[in-house]
Amino acid sequence: MTHHSTVDLFATSPEFDDLVARLRASPFAADTTPIDELRANFERFAAGFNAVPDGADIRPDTLGGVPVEWVSAPGSTAESIIIYLHGGGFAIGTIEGYRGMAARLSSLTGSTVVTVGYRLAPENPYPAALDDCVSVVRAVLDTGIDAARVAVAGDSAGGGLTLSVLVRLRDDGSAMPGAAVCLSPLADLAYAGDSVRERAHLDPIVTPAGSHSYAVRYLGSEDADFTDPGASPLFADLHGLPPVLIVVGTSEVLFDDAVRVARRIREAGGRVDLDVWPRMIHILPFFAAQIPESLKAMEEIGAYLRLHLAGGTGEGSR
Repeated sequence: MTHHSTVDLFATSPEFDDLVARLRASPFAADTTPIDELRANFERFAAGFNAVPDGADIRPDTLGGVPVEWVSAPGSTAESIIIYLHGGGFAIGTIEGYRGMAARLSSLTGSTVVTVGYRLAPENPYPAALDDCVSVVRAVLDTGIDAARVAVAGDSAGGGLTLSVLVRLRDDGSAMPGAAVCLSPLADLAYAGDSVRERAHLDPIVTPAGSHSYAVRYLGSEDADFTDPGASPLFADLHGLPPVLIVVGTSEVLFDDAVRVARRIREAGGRVDLDVWPRMIHILPFFAAQIPESLKAMEEIGAYLRLHLAGGTGEGSR
């Protein structure tokens, strides 16, 4: 099922328009920018959206040898857990930069959120990030929690990692989480979707050249196989996955990644909801602290996860 959210096609909020203008004036992703500068730029950018709601509890820990943070909003419990994989092209982004988003997700779902500080490229190329994320999911499941009360979620590169984690767990015969959420997933490191070219002028965050540079960092070489199913889950066998929610905006370079992954899951007999937001940009829910459209997207994600982590069957389609 493709769900088009109830966003006015001809009007966006002043807050959203201001965000897009700021992003266009100060892009933080470029193929020629040194990695340390890219990381610092992203953390400064994330800080503007990183206000942690009052009363949220943040506890650093290590799971499966990987640094994590347990993030719990007031009233949430550990009876259900969302494991969150941050974005950043496998090379930038931190759990600290996602604290605010994790706390809001905890508040909207009543679940505890575990954010994963997986190793970054180019220092730690593929499959380091995937290995770390799988280790954390297994460590959470090893606590004895019902796997049906665990979800995996992520944005951009983290959305792609979410799919790759599920495929790895399935192939290894491990317990499967009860649901997954992919926000603007990066699922094709070959960037072969038509939207990479056709929507580049609409996307104030992701650029084709910058995206390719992140893929090279992650896979370690210009000569790498960018369609490796472990790194580009669009090309993986996607049967046997739990219900998946995919959220994407129409003004995204990666729009076709979301559409094609949804189609592949559906063709494999899986349950997938594709939530398309007209005129919205990459990782829309990340901006929920300030942007009305982003908060609405987060609320819909929260409702989806509450349903599935409570044991509901949902309305995903085949």
